[in-house]
Amino acid sequence: MLRLSPPGFQRFTQARSFDVIYGGGESNVAASLANYGLPAEFVTRLPANDMGDACRNYLRQYGIGVDHIVRGGDRLGIYYLEMGAAQRGSKVIYDRANSSFATLAPGMIDWDAAFDEADWFHWTGITPAVSAGAADTLAEAIQVARAKGLTVSCDLNYRKNLWKWGKKAGEVMPGLVEDCDVAIGNEEDAEKVFGIKAPQADVTAGKVEADAYASVCEQLKARFPRLRTIAITLRGSVSASHNRWGAILWHEGAVYTSPTFEIVPIVDRVGGGDSFMGGLIYGLKTYDHPQDALNFAVAASCLKHSIFGDFNLVSVDEVQKLMQGDASGRVSR
Repeated sequence: MLRLSPPGFQRFTQARSFDVIYGGGESNVAASLANYGLPAEFVTRLPANDMGDACRNYLRQYGIGVDHIVRGGDRLGIYYLEMGAAQRGSKVIYDRANSSFATLAPGMIDWDAAFDEADWFHWTGITPAVSAGAADTLAEAIQVARAKGLTVSCDLNYRKNLWKWGKKAGEVMPGLVEDCDVAIGNEEDAEKVFGIKAPQADVTAGKVEADAYASVCEQLKARFPRLRTIAITLRGSVSASHNRWGAILWHEGAVYTSPTFEIVPIVDRVGGGDSFMGGLIYGLKTYDHPQDALNFAVAASCLKHSIFGDFNLVSVDEVQKLMQGDASGRVSR
């Protein structure tokens, strides 16, 4: 998508110009993995015009493979982001109707070719929310990925303002998640999508207790037996500029809890969950112990909050430095 943001912390009604970047759930994950040195391909549909070219070139400059992007449709989807500060929250307005991606349909993408030599397929709950065609195309992709033996992961990513095409998330998501090996969500996704709520949880209280979410992981596992790894990111919102950030990981019956970071001030929180997912995929593929994978993912996503834009442009060394306890932010000379 094209992301348009008023400069600084201006409101939409103040804006006389917009900062232009590109991003979106799955592409943000691909950017993290490419940045960590893993081969990553992003598969989507872009219009065959200059805006489609600009988006493809933007992805390519960060090392993301674009060979399986198909071209067609009339326009690139847009989202407008107003950056919040202090007690004023951020705001998103979507403009995705009739975009190239929203008019995607099964058969347009050669998934067998896209998955050649791949070992992992990741998708987010934003994709099936956009349109019936996108949901059907995702189901097609998951089945091909399963047949080719790929690990399949999903981020539940509930977006109420996107589910407008006739079905609710709870009607569509179960059939997609049941074929996944790994799932993540934030502290509210499981409740909004599946009605699974952490006991005595209050996400607006400024602190979210990890122990309360172990039961969410257990309930997700009971509903979707194929899942072997489940993670819940935990964001305690003190204000738009000050968050507490951590996560819990359920892996093959064992539960792991991350350190909690105080993030203040926040430069840009968009893509925080995606940066966690990118870090978790890297961690699970790199480390022998799930605790290390979780700690890498949380540290990576903590650092993302300091970077403007959707992509998490930090190095493995920077993440590992924070994992080891150095949160000083001292100048590197």
